[in-house]
Amino acid sequence: MILAGRRVILGVAGGIAAYKAAEIAGTLVKQGVEVRVIMTRAAQEFITPLTLQTITSHEVASDMFTPRSGGVAHIEAARWGEAFLIAPATANIIGKMAAGIGDDLLSTIVLAFDRPVLVCPAMNVTMYKNPVVQRNIQALSALGYYFIEPGSGRLACGEEGPGRLAPTAEIVARLESILGGSGDLGGLKMLITAGPTREPLDSVRYISNRSSGKMGYAVAKAAAERGADVVLVSGPVALSPPDGVNVVFVETAQEMHLAVNRHFEWCDVVVKAAAVADYRVQAQPGKIKKGATPLTLTLEPNPDILRDLGERKGRRVIIGFAAETEQLETRAVEKARNKGADLIVANDVTRPGAGFDVDTNIAVFAYPDGRTVPLPLMTKSALAHRILDQVLDLREDGADNG
Repeated sequence: MILAGRRVILGVAGGIAAYKAAEIAGTLVKQGVEVRVIMTRAAQEFITPLTLQTITSHEVASDMFTPRSGGVAHIEAARWGEAFLIAPATANIIGKMAAGIGDDLLSTIVLAFDRPVLVCPAMNVTMYKNPVVQRNIQALSALGYYFIEPGSGRLACGEEGPGRLAPTAEIVARLESILGGSGDLGGLKMLITAGPTREPLDSVRYISNRSSGKMGYAVAKAAAERGADVVLVSGPVALSPPDGVNVVFVETAQEMHLAVNRHFEWCDVVVKAAAVADYRVQAQPGKIKKGATPLTLTLEPNPDILRDLGERKGRRVIIGFAAETEQLETRAVEKARNKGADLIVANDVTRPGAGFDVDTNIAVFAYPDGRTVPLPLMTKSALAHRILDQVLDLREDGADNG
């Protein structure tokens, strides 16, 4: 087991999802992890310390001022743990962390901890979407804290939307990638594309698509965390570049094609998540003036980047994406065959939770041999790691067949 023998601090904050800490702790213990639990006072209103003490075989800590023999509580804990998992993380603890506040044992240990911290938000959907909470999450992410996005669905308060604590399996898998499996992509050179392209009509206007770039950025972030050397070719997006990733910004499909070609010989793996415009217009200088008669635009095809790469892939692994509205699996398999891809990650953009500019996806893995593997609703971060697991499997298959 990847996590066997590792030491993890489990921080439990005071939200309704605190009861799930028992499942998380139990799963980690079964994998051979030594778990020590830190609870806030509010968390003890939802689950008793005795429950977590019984599961972990360690006394649960919550009070900074409990007399101890030798050492300071928060410093001792910070020295002991190899990773700090906060699940659930409420808006309150996230805000304290972002502001550098240490007014209880949990928040103080965070300040003294200089190893990986994995934060699992869980709260009311309106609270989660609050710009202040989102600002705090972004600020902590920029400082190197790891986050697992909450799941979507019906919440304890009765509302629908993102805010549910991520599934235990997803949390444990992320811990594995941070601790045990952080180097499983070490030595790999990965070329990833993300976002839309813009094709200018004139000096003011352009045609584009609804891609936010979130999926490609999630893959790039996860790949860097797992040790890969990553070049991300990005269209215009409103996202912060992932840490440790070399980002090349482009605007048009032709610019993306050129940037991909510049790095293609260098890479071992291509993940082409960008939504590239199929057509472009011969742009006019200046601004097209509005007239009384209809305006006719003549479109010409852009280069098919995925097919171009597939025709000269060699021993590289190539993964493409397909956004469809019907016949999802059939079209995805056809695309894998026609484009020379090893895998197509397809989704029906008409399904709730799988469309553009959302934080979740419902994907199907489609292979050129006709196999398809449907996946459940999950965050794009979780899907990114599933895709990277496929990279490892495909490379192993290629080595066996080579």
